[in-house]
Amino acid sequence: MPREVITIQVGQCGNQIGCRFWDLVLREHAFVSKAAVYDAALSSFFRNVDTRHANLPGLPVGDQIRSLKARCLLVDMEEGVVNSLLTGPLADLFDARQRITDVSGSGNNWAHGYHVYGPTYRESIQEKVRRSAEQCDSLQCFFLLHSLGGGTGSGLGTYILESLEDLMPEVFRFVSCVCPAREDDVVTSPYNSILAMRPLIQSAHCVLPASNDSLANICNQISIRDAEDSNTATLIDLPQDERQPRRAPRAPGRRTAQSAPPRKRPQAEPETPVAVPRSAGTRPPPIGQERPFDRMNSLVAHLLNNLTSSMRFEGSLNLDLNEITMNLVPFPRMHFLLASMSPLYFGRDPRFVSRGFHQMFSEVITSGHQLMNVDPRGSTYMALAFLVRGSASIADVNRNIFQLRKKLKLLPFNEDAFKIGLCKVAPRGLPYSVLHLGNTCAAHQMFSHTVKDFSRLYNRKAHVHHYTEYMEKGEFDEAFETVNALIKDYIHLDMLHETPASCCPQPAQSVRSAAAVLTPSTWASSAAAGASSQFLPRPIL
Repeated sequence: MPREVITIQVGQCGNQIGCRFWDLVLREHAFVSKAAVYDAALSSFFRNVDTRHANLPGLPVGDQIRSLKARCLLVDMEEGVVNSLLTGPLADLFDARQRITDVSGSGNNWAHGYHVYGPTYRESIQEKVRRSAEQCDSLQCFFLLHSLGGGTGSGLGTYILESLEDLMPEVFRFVSCVCPAREDDVVTSPYNSILAMRPLIQSAHCVLPASNDSLANICNQISIRDAEDSNTATLIDLPQDERQPRRAPRAPGRRTAQSAPPRKRPQAEPETPVAVPRSAGTRPPPIGQERPFDRMNSLVAHLLNNLTSSMRFEGSLNLDLNEITMNLVPFPRMHFLLASMSPLYFGRDPRFVSRGFHQMFSEVITSGHQLMNVDPRGSTYMALAFLVRGSASIADVNRNIFQLRKKLKLLPFNEDAFKIGLCKVAPRGLPYSVLHLGNTCAAHQMFSHTVKDFSRLYNRKAHVHHYTEYMEKGEFDEAFETVNALIKDYIHLDMLHETPASCCPQPAQSVRSAAAVLTPSTWASSAAAGASSQFLPRPIL
């Protein structure tokens, strides 16, 4: 039975990631399926509709492809990015009725997006989500794509997340959010991030964060590698059939110190050109043109594509999205997963193999392949998942996991917390790939950095008046308390290997005593004479 996923793209960042994601998924399905038949794999993300009728009736699985429509909702309070999608090469892929736009934007203000645009468009959003859900046979989850640094993505995005919990609480909610870099161009991004994290902690089933600085570092590393070796192309680059060679081949015999000599394999037969489905558009974008964040957005798109590969294609050990939540989230609220992928590049020449299978398993636990800027070395892993694509056997996977087990710090009562997924369909241009998802206590580092930046502004009450126009000042305190409590839970589990108090209700006295030991922040009151007690967080982490 098909298992559908509804994607909700919010804000400029969410819609740009969605644009790269839909292009990637369409090309992959066109490469895998030689016949223009609407199969169960396509039905996960697309509807096959008859455009001769105004209401776009859906056609069943097994029919010829008429016109594909993405199961998605486009939301942005500025029209620029959404209009570019509806007029670009993928214009036929989107249903214009499934978009919600405004003209003024949220002004990098979480409160404006959450408290103004949220209630204004609540009924419209729920109606469009309900319509998309009614067109599904077996809806498995929602994908929410947004960022935390801006106003629309963080504010309206988290409002939609809470609305999904109220509307369809039984459907899993997966969130892919982009966290701002430490040196972000939005001054109020620490406020937006802290305020947005509270709904992520309370209303999401699984969160896959990616930081801008980590994505930029990966892109820079791959660009350096690409410049040194002309036989490699980046996995996050524009499709090969849309780009011209950027430089002359390297002189024979030249080798770099960083790269090992490539291993040759028999010459592959020339690949038969595959037609992209009609919904993808027939005119590719101009050669060489690339928007500033396309490569970084493609990294997140590849993450989502690999994450859903096992539910779309056949394999010896399939892994559904609900299994990820069940196996990788042992405690409530601790559902922030550290994602990493390997390889990040592949060979232009099919005679060259870029990476060995065992080497990919070693790479996915290194910082150079992680999409979040945290250091998991020395931190405790609650659970791990390895989603392998390509011609790999369960014996090869188990052998590599056995080697990795010696390098990882696991919970003593859950040392076998490894989940494996095997999909026989490899990414285009690769013999195999590995996606690693780790639920590690090192996630508190992400929150700790944001808390420090938040406190630096909030202690001076800088920019607070922009937010109090739309919300109560106490929401700052509540959001900070929620994030700080999660930090304490991660630290408690990492240091003592005991179930956090918030996950195991105890008498009030014991809870207070446990919190007093590992409280990561102090509380201060206003020094002004006669002023009421105020909240001044000063984290000590």
